[in-house]
Amino acid sequence: MITQLRIFLFVFLCILLFSPAFADTTGPQPNVVIILADDLGIGDTGCYGATVHKTPNIDSLAENGIRFTQGYATSATCTPSRYAFMTGVYPIRHPNASILPGNAPLIIDPKRPTLPRVFKEAGYATFAVGKWHLGLADGNQDWNKEIRPGLCDLGFDHSFIMAATNDRTPTVYIEDQRCVGLDPNDPLLVNYRTNFDGEPTGKSHPELLTKMTANRGHVDSIVNGIGRIGFQKGSKAAYWIDEDMADIFNGKALGYVRRAVGDGKPFFLYYGLHQPHCPRVPHSRFVGSSPLGPRGDVIVEADWQVGELLQLLRELNIEENTIVILTSDNGMVLDDGYNDMAVEMNTKAGHTPSGILRGGKYSRYDGGMHVPFLLQWKGTVKPGVSDAVVCQIDFLASFAKLTGRPLPQNVDSIDTLDAFLGRSETGRKELVLEANRRLSFRTENWYLVPDVGQGAQHTELFDLSTDPSQKEDVAAKFPEQVEQMTQRLKEIVR
Repeated sequence: MITQLRIFLFVFLCILLFSPAFADTTGPQPNVVIILADDLGIGDTGCYGATVHKTPNIDSLAENGIRFTQGYATSATCTPSRYAFMTGVYPIRHPNASILPGNAPLIIDPKRPTLPRVFKEAGYATFAVGKWHLGLADGNQDWNKEIRPGLCDLGFDHSFIMAATNDRTPTVYIEDQRCVGLDPNDPLLVNYRTNFDGEPTGKSHPELLTKMTANRGHVDSIVNGIGRIGFQKGSKAAYWIDEDMADIFNGKALGYVRRAVGDGKPFFLYYGLHQPHCPRVPHSRFVGSSPLGPRGDVIVEADWQVGELLQLLRELNIEENTIVILTSDNGMVLDDGYNDMAVEMNTKAGHTPSGILRGGKYSRYDGGMHVPFLLQWKGTVKPGVSDAVVCQIDFLASFAKLTGRPLPQNVDSIDTLDAFLGRSETGRKELVLEANRRLSFRTENWYLVPDVGQGAQHTELFDLSTDPSQKEDVAAKFPEQVEQMTQRLKEIVR
């Protein structure tokens, strides 16, 4: 009887010790930093093939970690992509998960599971820095008062963000729940329908567009010599200066890391880079650092930000206890409304920001959602290249697993932690993708693009194992595959 009891205990302990849940929650919890670039193409960095400019710090993540060849955002535009990133839910399930104006209400229900809440409930300090673009408050907010609901209601302890994008009003920073530097005697007003009396716009006063002009849109309020989308008035001293944005965001991000380490807590940092989204206005230190003009210069500037963060992790002696992920919210875009010569200079230099992929931002083809995806965890994750299909939507379930939290319910996020950490080449088997509410669907190496073209609709099918550039539509050759994937896509969405 005693012998049988000993055998039972031995087997039980072996199961416990070697189960993934136990292995992922023993020892000190790793810090987690996720750097989300904005419109960075898979061909824009050296580790993915760029040769015209240098990205040594981003490349070091590939050298010291895993470079995923099949990494995805869910969407080809920013707001829906970020919604899936934060909630683990396909954006097609939310009616307002599309590109938002800067004064839109918060589209994440504060009661639903979120990525920062997973970390916070596991005892982490949680911080957000940079681009947000998921709405704030109720849509009728007074920008001069506390902004609620906001990031603090989603699981972030502290935040320093822009409300939307660098080409949209309000062009002020928001720290925790308040705009920074407002003048109480000159309140900030924001409107996306009509201008305020006496305020010049890019359309009425093009001579004031001293730093960059627009070829379409971006002709509303003028800030820092650049036209924006949306109108605003008041507290002009609080408006950001684009050239200083990288330095300011970087200072806040590094400060939050130092604070968390000083407090002795593991931390989660979401770092939303504003580059290379337009308007592309680098600090003077980086002007001319790339032969690609402003778009290339801001990529080099973003690489510097990554390097500053990695250097701090080394200085604080926490590099080996910190997971660092770098990815992008969607694929690349060159001309996004400003005259910055991106198309001409990329063409001249022979640079292809999407690499061999078809499409880019706004596109349902692979280049719209297939993005750079790097993960470093020094001393734990073996460096290399992974062909596993991984997606940002799965951060929620995977980090719940890593931190020992219950897997969230009623989400599309699944646990792919073993793929993220290089333990398995099996990632997602199927993935719903979208661009401007129109869907595409990947199942293993098959890629379906329903309802293409005008008039008579046609569904395209591509075999990514032989045609990663999506040049040959094979729908006519494989009608059964088309039918099977079409029905499965309907089931998932339903």
